Amino acid sequence: MLVVALGVAAPFIYIHFIEGPAPAKLELPKVSHTTSTVAGQDAGGNTSSVAGVWNVGGGSLAGYRVNEVLIGQNSTAVGRTSKVWGSITITGTAVTKATVTVDMASVASDQSERNAHFDGPIMDVAQYPTATLSLSSPIELGSIPDAGVVGHYGATGSLSMHGVTKTVSFSLSAERAGSQIDVLADINVPFAEWDIANPSIGGFVTTADNGTLEVLLHLVRGAGNPASMSSGPNPVAGGGGPPTVPSTTVPPLTVPSG
Repeated sequence: MLVVALGVAAPFIYIHFIEGPAPAKLELPKVSHTTSTVAGQDAGGNTSSVAGVWNVGGGSLAGYRVNEVLIGQNSTAVGRTSKVWGSITITGTAVTKATVTVDMASVASDQSERNAHFDGPIMDVAQYPTATLSLSSPIELGSIPDAGVVGHYGATGSLSMHGVTKTVSFSLSAERAGSQIDVLADINVPFAEWDIANPSIGGFVTTADNGTLEVLLHLVRGAGNPASMSSGPNPVAGGGGPPTVPSTTVPPLTVPSG
């Protein structure tokens, strides 16, 4: 009975008192409503104020969020990276082109064992180091919102990840803030559709059969994150460094046997 009690209590203690809550979902920065000039143009809905090419800039983030069960206890696994680059093009009242690439090899959570599992048997980042989302049809913006006003849009694109390219439809939110545009998107990723092995580990950790790809972009007019990097044995495109995911710095959980 003692062994059973420990087997039930240990995951609860680990998740709720040691590991702590998962990082909050990505969200648009909090900004004040304003009628000031954006990028030297009228901020009151004039399409000329946003037309042109916008590059993915510093502070942009992408990563995963997956629900999991650790021996009966619900938890959430989160991993992120700031090595994100790409650009979007706005013509008239529509986003006519967009490509965003994520350095999957740099995605990290607060648990080294989870990272090793992600890099190896789950995503095989040595063979598939990047994931790319490309817009496949224009996003009609209609009237351009004022600066500080959040717009909500539907989008369709192709997501190339783990050697598989699939069409995805998703919602996104966008807001102009100062001289940049912030964009937030959540994309559902059923693992089987991208030939991704379910992250479950035996009967110890059981995960959902899908996860969420979270993306927060800070778009700027000037140079964005560089499209190349030289670090590591197999250089890949990327920019910036990995973000800090709230760390718990705890030893691996050992469940008593018997």
